[in-house]
Amino acid sequence: MQIRVGAACALQNTLINKFKGRKMTNKLATLALSTALVALAAPAFAQNQGDWTVGVGVGYLDPKSDNGTLAGLDADVDADTRPIFTAEYFVRDNLGIELLAATPFSHEVTLGGSIDAGTVKHLPPTLSLNYHFPTNSVWKPYVGAGINYTIFFDEKSALGDLELDNSVGLALQAGLDYMVTDKGAVRLNVRWFDIDSDVKLNGADIGTAEIDPWLVGVSYVHRF
Repeated sequence: MQIRVGAACALQNTLINKFKGRKMTNKLATLALSTALVALAAPAFAQNQGDWTVGVGVGYLDPKSDNGTLAGLDADVDADTRPIFTAEYFVRDNLGIELLAATPFSHEVTLGGSIDAGTVKHLPPTLSLNYHFPTNSVWKPYVGAGINYTIFFDEKSALGDLELDNSVGLALQAGLDYMVTDKGAVRLNVRWFDIDSDVKLNGADIGTAEIDPWLVGVSYVHRF
């Protein structure tokens, strides 16, 4: 039990520290992650090897406040909310491999605080390895880490031909399931993605967009 709580505390501190300087409030992440730690005090109950879960919900994706410099000007990428989907297979008790998908997120890009640089869409497929802490409670916390591959497309700009390169980076998450039935749960989770993209305008490099967003999601998850 001490090992599990210690590992969760370490990840909690890492994630909360990364919220510094973000537009999203720290309180939401702190609440979700602290509640997950409280749930660890309950007796063990395993997620079984061979189980599947499928989740459907909505996610609010919020890029960090400082998105780098493009063409010598400070860049800002706005937030967006879209449907999200997850599928997870438990390769061992309490240990699952999860795929995150979503409908395309759409962002407006502003330069220098006032120049409309254009819009861009992206898809964030993410593959994660999750550990679900065994509890005998209706509250079931988990943490995970994996790889995100961000696909940018449909770039539009009045300034010319805008292009953002796809990105591969680290993804971290922590979440909490509230069991409403023996197979169904309402899930709150917080994810962080390392997303950096080289940007071109009319074929010329103009800088790197440092997006590094947080994704706060609420879903219904069903176990098969």
